[in-house]
Amino acid sequence: MLSLDAIDRKILAALQTDSRTTMQELADRVGLSISPCHRRVRLLEERGVITRYIALVDQTSVGLPVSVFISIKLQRQNEEDLNRFAKAIAKWDEVLECYLMTGNRDYLLRVVAADLSSYESFLKNKLTRLDGIASIESSFALSQVKYSIALPV
Repeated sequence: MLSLDAIDRKILAALQTDSRTTMQELADRVGLSISPCHRRVRLLEERGVITRYIALVDQTSVGLPVSVFISIKLQRQNEEDLNRFAKAIAKWDEVLECYLMTGNRDYLLRVVAADLSSYESFLKNKLTRLDGIASIESSFALSQVKYSIALPV
């Protein structure tokens, strides 16, 4: 784990709130002048703490209001089968998140879809066609209570 001081944490918190802030605004917020602030941001990027800058898009606004959480159990949990599943899932845009899990299920996915018919198509034409799946359990989100990508730094 990398050592982060209080100023690094302030920089990260500010950038997670608004990555489009100017270097001047960022420097003012964290109590530095522009040059040292810019140097710290560049070091955080080089060390892999800051991995990229993105725009967050509201899924409902772009016609993808349905969120589905899918639990997957594989027939076998050997390295080859795990890797094959992960490689296939990585290609599908509908899958926003995929986690290898402990417990009763091997994977947990978060999938978005335009409607139930679109999800059914994803399920029938992609997910169920993968070899080695023992079971699939889908849970539909009724509403989003909290969503954050900001880490509590």
